[in-house]
Amino acid sequence: MPSSKGYATHSATSALVPFTFSRREPGPTEIAVELLYCGVCHSDLHMARNEWGQSIYPLVPGHEMVGRVTHVGSAVKKFKAGGVAAIGVIVDSCRHCPPCMRGEEHFCEEGATLTYAAKDRVDGSITMGGYSNNYVVDERFAHHVPSNLNLAAVGPLLCAGITTYSPLRHWKAGPGKKVGIVGLGGLGHMALKFAHSFGAHAVQFTTSPKKSEDALRLGADEVVLSTDANAMQAQAHSFDLILDTVSAPHSLDDYLTLLKQDATMTLVGLPEKPPSFSVFHLIGRRASIAGSMIGGMIETQQMLDYCGQHNITADVEVIPIQKINEAFERLLKQDVKYRFVIDMDSLK
Repeated sequence: MPSSKGYATHSATSALVPFTFSRREPGPTEIAVELLYCGVCHSDLHMARNEWGQSIYPLVPGHEMVGRVTHVGSAVKKFKAGGVAAIGVIVDSCRHCPPCMRGEEHFCEEGATLTYAAKDRVDGSITMGGYSNNYVVDERFAHHVPSNLNLAAVGPLLCAGITTYSPLRHWKAGPGKKVGIVGLGGLGHMALKFAHSFGAHAVQFTTSPKKSEDALRLGADEVVLSTDANAMQAQAHSFDLILDTVSAPHSLDDYLTLLKQDATMTLVGLPEKPPSFSVFHLIGRRASIAGSMIGGMIETQQMLDYCGQHNITADVEVIPIQKINEAFERLLKQDVKYRFVIDMDSLK
């Protein structure tokens, strides 16, 4: 079995520490990947600390992976040894339910297999994530990376990228549409880049006046301080879509009042507590609150191809894996612009 090393946490209150483990041998349709970079997602922090109650220890986080293919199974068609592959949030699914047949594996009716802290469908072992030196995955759940993109900045596209790209495409953000982005973090900065690139009129909502300059740099047509009641009132009933990327508990009411008739507010952040809102803001304009998460394998590849065509990547701060616990603490303080990425060469 392939020997692996990485960083793991052994309980909800433990720091991440060096950890050695084994991965299973690649099957006929699988590839082995030597990881080069792995993004640090806020959900990694949630899972490390068991804030969603589904963590399995020891836990190796990481689901924004980019690496070099070192082995291809006998039936692999998409990849060759030496090529680059990217791996995201899910690494398997039932493959036969209606969503899987449509290429929407993330909506698998039997439950998709997560990159880490999940039961492997092949051998029943527990999946270990990308804070490690290698990964084994079926080629269906790996993606090609456009050659012009900076590999260190590609990893976050596999989560923050597709999580924002998918709803913006689904609700048809584009020319003639006014799109609001709530929150300017790992998710929000990608949402803003995509909304701008799609040709929508992009409005960034933030609680921090200090973020205005950066929001404009990233593509915002307007920046609205959400704590300014007058500024918010001036935006009333004008949005076709609002994408809420915030992971902290907050009220939705201030934003629901900004929707046009039949418009939608889509939630992609994962607060620890359920959001609160008044139903009157929905029935008065037949507005909707919706949710969205990542994307299927087909759409994820489309997103990566689009990023290659338009030279879009995440804004990242590259760190050695020895600083992962410090990065988690900084993540809690929102002290990163806008995504940490681990250089896996630091494991050697």
